[in-house]
Amino acid sequence: MKRTPLLLTLAALLASCGGQPHATGLSSSESSKATGLSSSVAEVTVTDAVNRQVKVLPGSYKKIVCIGAGALRVFTYVGETSLLAGVEDIDNESLTNRPKMFDGVARPYVLANSEAFQTLPSCGVGGPNAQAAEGEKILSCEPDLIFSEYEDADKSDALSTQVGVPVITLSMGNTAKLFASLRNIGAALNKSTRAEELVKYYEDSLKEISDKTKDVTPEMQKKTYICGLGNWGTTDQFMTAQNYDAFNTAHVVNVVSGLAKDGIQKIDEEKFTALAPEMEVMIFDAAAVKNIKGKNYDFSACKAFQTGEVYLQMAYNAYYTNFETSLINTYYTAAISYPSLFPNFDIAAKANEITTKFNGKALYDQMKAKPQSFGGYQKIANPTEFFK
Repeated sequence: MKRTPLLLTLAALLASCGGQPHATGLSSSESSKATGLSSSVAEVTVTDAVNRQVKVLPGSYKKIVCIGAGALRVFTYVGETSLLAGVEDIDNESLTNRPKMFDGVARPYVLANSEAFQTLPSCGVGGPNAQAAEGEKILSCEPDLIFSEYEDADKSDALSTQVGVPVITLSMGNTAKLFASLRNIGAALNKSTRAEELVKYYEDSLKEISDKTKDVTPEMQKKTYICGLGNWGTTDQFMTAQNYDAFNTAHVVNVVSGLAKDGIQKIDEEKFTALAPEMEVMIFDAAAVKNIKGKNYDFSACKAFQTGEVYLQMAYNAYYTNFETSLINTYYTAAISYPSLFPNFDIAAKANEITTKFNGKALYDQMKAKPQSFGGYQKIANPTEFFK
C-alpha cells in the first residue's frame, strides 16, 4: 500500500489537529493489503524498542528494508537476505560513492552477505553521518515491513504513515536490548525459534565464561587495561571503559576505576601515565591501531610492555556493535587472563563456531584478513615495533 501526496498531506493535517497517541502499526486488513495476503494470517502485536505497539502478520513479509546502525546486521542473524528489498549504501561495497569508513574493519554480517547486498537497490545512505531515514528512497524499494534503529517513536510513526507499512524500531545498546530486538524480528518473520536459539546460545556462552572464572583467586588476577574501543569515531590508547562487559563476565580486574561515568570514554594522558605502572596486561582493540601507529608514543612505563603481556583483539564497534565479535572478544579476554581455565583454547575455532551460529559461515580467516584487523587476535611479540 502506498500513500499519494494528497493522502500524505491529509494525514499530516489530521495528525497536527488530533494529538493522537503513537501509531500501533497497520490494522489487520491494511497489513493484509500491503502484503497481498488474506486476513487468515494471525496478527500479533510486538512492543518495539521505543514502546510502540506494532501489529504484524508473522511470516507474511516478502520485501523488507533495515535502516540505521545495526538494524541490517541483527536482521541477518534471524532472517534471510532473500527477503530484503534494499540496503543502505554503507553496506553495499559495490558502490563507489558511499560511506567507506568501516570498509577496512571486519563486519561479519557484511562478509557473510556481501554478494547479496550488492544486488539490492539503495534504501538510504546510512552511516554515522547520515542519521535519518530517507523516506523517498525507502518508498522506491516498495517494502512491506521496515526495521529501524532510529530510536524515536514519533519519527517511526511518521515513517510508517509515509510508507504505509509497519515500522518496528530496534535497539542494540546492550545484550538485553539485543535479545528483545532478536525476538521482535523473530515474531515478525515467524522465526521465533531461531531468535530464541540465538538468545540461548549467547546467554549460555556468557554463563560458561562466567562460571569458569567466578572462583579465580586474587593471585590469578592481573590488573588489565583495555583501550582503543571505538565509539562514534576515532579512538586511541586513551579510549577505555571502567565498566567493560568482557571484564565483568570474565572476572578480570580492570585497572581503570573511579571515573565519573560508565561506558566508553577518553581518559586524559596524565591519568594514563599514572596508571601505566599498574597495567599488568594491556588489550588493544584493533580499531585504535591505525591511530597509534607512527605516533611514536612512549609506552615504556606500561608494565605490560615491560613483561610482554600486550594483546590485540578484533574491533567490535563498526556501524554499532558486531555482537558476534564482542562475544569472541569475551572468550579471548577470559582465555588470555586465565589460560589454566581454558586449556588448549583455539581462538580461530571459537570465532568460527560463533560466526557460523550467527552468520551461517566460518569467517575468521576473512575477519583477520581485513586491513584494520592487523592480523587478528594475537599476543603482540614486539609491541614497541608493532606500533611504530
